[in-house]
Order: sequence, then C-alpha cells, then structure tokens
Amino acid sequence: MLELKNISYSVDANTHILKDISLTVDERFVAITGPNGSGKSTLAKVIAGIIKPTSGKIYFDGVDITDYSITERAKAGISFAFQQPVRFKGITVKDLISIAAGSKISVSEACTYLSEVGLCAKEYINREVNASLSGGELKRIEIAMINARGTKLSVFDEPEAGIDLWSFNNIISVFESMYNRTNGSIIIISHQERILNIADKIVVIADGRIADIGAKNKILPELLDVKAGCRFTNGGEN
Repeated sequence: MLELKNISYSVDANTHILKDISLTVDERFVAITGPNGSGKSTLAKVIAGIIKPTSGKIYFDGVDITDYSITERAKAGISFAFQQPVRFKGITVKDLISIAAGSKISVSEACTYLSEVGLCAKEYINREVNASLSGGELKRIEIAMINARGTKLSVFDEPEAGIDLWSFNNIISVFESMYNRTNGSIIIISHQERILNIADKIVVIADGRIADIGAKNKILPELLDVKAGCRFTNGGEN
C-alpha cells in the first residue's frame, strides 16, 4: 500500500506545484487525471523518487520511503514509466527486458512481453534501445519492461502518448495481465476515458491539490459532464 501524507512540492518561494496532497493507494488501478499543468506528472515523479517533496511523508507497505532514492524505491518494489521513455544506446531490447526482470530471460519469454504490447519480437528482440526507435516503439518497449519487472506498484505517466490505436487498445489487456501477475497496484496518469474507465479509483488533481477523489462510477460521469465544465479527458501535456 502506498500512502502520501501532506505532500507539497515547491520550485521556489513563489512557485508551488503540489499543495498538501494526502492519498492512499491500495486498489488495483488508480487513475490520476486533471487539467494540463495541474501537477499530475510531478506527483508521479515524487512517488517514484525522481523529485523529493518539499514537505510531507511517503509510506510504502508501512515503511517511510520519503528519503529513498530512485534505486532504493525500485528495490522496494516501485516501477516508473516515463511520459517520454529513456533511450539506452548499446543495450538491446532483450537485454533491457532481462535487466527489468532481474534475471537472464529466454528469447521466448522476452518475445511474450513484446507481443503483448503489439511488437513483432523477431524484429525488435536484438535491436538497440536508441534513436532508431520511434517514440511509440520506445513507449511499448518500456511498458513491456515494467510488465517484466512485476513490482508491487507500477506508475505510468500517460502510457497512451505516442501509441497507435491498435496498441492503445491492447494496453488495457497488458495492465490487467500485469495486475494478475503481481496482485499489486497500478497508478496511471491519463486523460483518456478508456483508461479512466478501468480505474477502481479516480483522483482529480487541479492547481496542485486533490480536487476530487472517489470510485470510478462517481467521478467519471462528472468528468464527462460538459455542463459541469470538468472535461479533463482530451489529452495533452502536463
């Protein structure tokens, strides 16, 4: 279980990105959504340990991980997928998936993870994770890598970015498969209705604060209600 207590993050005295956020995550799928620039991606990076909060505490399975580094959080069982995946020159796709899995996996195992995200394993297994790959290809490889890790908590920052329609439709299946393997929690930063629709809980962030939170059946209709002026599902950067 992940627990955030009174998390705030400020760039300087006048720029406050996150403002006193308290949140508990113990559901299968938790979607975090909200207007552009509301602090969603910053919150994801705070959870992953990329950014240290200005104040507040973070607990994972009852352990205070506020001061844990990215590496320490990864060892504790937290995975993070960037909105813009990182390139690794000199490392093949198979190597990367093996590193994620924590052991040298077979070609057939690596192929299984790749095929789940819509990539032809034969064409990608020995390719380097470098500039020759498109953003969409990198995104799918990163999702396959997180799936191979199988951690207690996986955080995805806009996993649909750069993904073609066929692969997007299969992302949902990958998330469900990931949960069945880990029995953990998956946090997804997204604007997309189809992703929000699989969430057990939706968290709406606005102006660095939690504007609304609750079960999908309560929150999603409000987000889709144009008259309420709360349509956050159109996409875009944060």
